[in-house]
Amino acid sequence: MAGSLNKVTIIGNLGRDVEVRSMQNGNQVANLNIATSESWKDKNSGEKKEITEWHRVVIFNKHLVGIAQQYLHKGSKVYLEGKLQTRKWTDNNGVEKYTTEVVLAAFDGVLTMLDGKTNGGPPPVGGPDDYGTSSGGLPGDDGPPPNMSDLDDEIPF
Repeated sequence: MAGSLNKVTIIGNLGRDVEVRSMQNGNQVANLNIATSESWKDKNSGEKKEITEWHRVVIFNKHLVGIAQQYLHKGSKVYLEGKLQTRKWTDNNGVEKYTTEVVLAAFDGVLTMLDGKTNGGPPPVGGPDDYGTSSGGLPGDDGPPPNMSDLDDEIPF
């Protein structure tokens, strides 16, 4: 195989409020539990069936951690893109365990809030110029994208 791709796209609801912790280096990390559900009608009984999957999400992007902490709460609907990462850890009894998470790293990952306006809160965000949608980027790079007419047409490529 010439290359590979590790990308996860999820649309779901937060199962509980965002948990934000500080790491030893002082950076903050946000943990989310996202529920995705699938429903169908049973062919034999005609009964409606539903299954829910839970996804652990870890956000390392400082900008997205702030957005999650300020605007997301239990029940919020979100769209996110990240990558799967499995880490190994040892519990209190010395047993090795593994956890697979969706990771939104410092310079990649997308988080978009999909809910409408909340009780007197800010308007819904989701456009590329809003704080609720971000693909990481550099810290402080929150301005609008450059105007294409500002580019120099004399570039030889």
